[in-house]
Amino acid sequence: MFFTGQIEISTKGNCDIVDITSEVDGIVSKVVETNEVMDAAVLLFVVGSTAALSTIEYEPGLVNYDIKAACEKFAPQDGRYEHELTWHDDNGHAHVRATLMGPSLNVPIVNSKLMLGTWQQIVLVDFDTRPRKRTVIVQVVS
Repeated sequence: MFFTGQIEISTKGNCDIVDITSEVDGIVSKVVETNEVMDAAVLLFVVGSTAALSTIEYEPGLVNYDIKAACEKFAPQDGRYEHELTWHDDNGHAHVRATLMGPSLNVPIVNSKLMLGTWQQIVLVDFDTRPRKRTVIVQVVS
């Protein structure tokens, strides 16, 4: 069984972290119920080169400070980026951050449930310098 869908997300940019767990779980629930699937995997991929997917404990310290502070250490917004010199824009750091975090995620489904830890949520992180509409491709494969 193979199903492909998508989630549309509006973001604020600038390291905006959006919890998409309920949207992914909603798609997975419909697919496994409709197809009577117990065990599978959900593959997630964000379209674009300045956003990433991950899992975190979605709590204020991480969401509002810690992730952003870590990103500033490894790819500072005010750093010098050849990308910006080439394209005359301001988001070289966003490309580096997204590349290092990665655009995809794979979550197992066991007994029709996403295998996430108690404090683990699926998040989209938008590193670009402006609000964006993001698309996450969701594939359920069994």
